[in-house]
Amino acid sequence: MASYGSPITTEQAKKAASVALAEARANNWSMAAAVVDPGGILVYFERMDDTQNASSKIAIDKAVSAALFKRPTKTFQDSVERGSIGLRVMTLRGAMPVEGGVPIVINGKIVGGLGVSGGTAEQDGQCAKAATDAM
Repeated sequence: MASYGSPITTEQAKKAASVALAEARANNWSMAAAVVDPGGILVYFERMDDTQNASSKIAIDKAVSAALFKRPTKTFQDSVERGSIGLRVMTLRGAMPVEGGVPIVINGKIVGGLGVSGGTAEQDGQCAKAATDAM
């Protein structure tokens, strides 16, 4: 698992959000994107017109979860889907068990987290992946 690095810059955060939302626009989805530093502090946020209000908060929560736990939120989603002991994820403070949150890794170090929300979990994940692939 990657270690934490220096916090993501504002310009890097804008780039990550921009790429995620470009993927959303290309698919005609309305979404919000949030970028936090390794400690979960908001660095950049952008919401497309007509994005549901709840998605703004969800995007931030996904970004925080990915940064603090050093893993994609899909990991938690998969754990909950398996049920049984996997449901213990629901007791982890700050863990967001919905796809769309990913750590941002630059030069092998986690510099922040990105959260995307507004579509299905898979659509959110697709937009987040596009952003991290571009970083």
